[in-house]
Amino acid sequence: MILIVGLGNPGREYAHTHHNMGFDVIDKFADSLGVSFDREGFKGLYAKAKYFDEDLILLKPQTYMNLSGESVVQVLNFFKIDINDMIVVFDDMDIPVGHIKLKIKGSSGGHNGIKSIINLTGTQEFKRIKIGIGKAEHDVIDYVLSKPSKEEEVLLQAAQNDAVDALKIAIKESFNKAMTMYNK
Repeated sequence: MILIVGLGNPGREYAHTHHNMGFDVIDKFADSLGVSFDREGFKGLYAKAKYFDEDLILLKPQTYMNLSGESVVQVLNFFKIDINDMIVVFDDMDIPVGHIKLKIKGSSGGHNGIKSIINLTGTQEFKRIKIGIGKAEHDVIDYVLSKPSKEEEVLLQAAQNDAVDALKIAIKESFNKAMTMYNK
């Protein structure tokens, strides 16, 4: 079983903001598989799906970003999923808008959702797909909680589509294959 986590903040006011790229990608991924987030539990919304004979749990934690690990750990424990079988999708300010980067391990890079997952799982070794949102020009919090400009939106839609394709390749073939294809 594979756990795919999209990070974001719950609530309408945060929908489609820079910081909710993980939610946007996992929503597109769920749509492409014909499933919806119809289950509530583990401090999140989740869906079960199947892709190329792999059982998937898709998770959108409904805690705020800095507590995302609480939801993730509950799902890992309940479904007995190995951390090596988890992929987390989230926004990254160190990557240019519209680019994606796949990594197998690393620090939080200052991302509070990743920091929470690392703290509660006790490891930095889990797969990630980062969606580039670019640097904040002024206040970081205002930037990540703002909606993208029309120009950014076009680039972010393309990045989200790439992330969905990368997820499918990671599941069907391997995460390393997806990294080779999408890390430029």
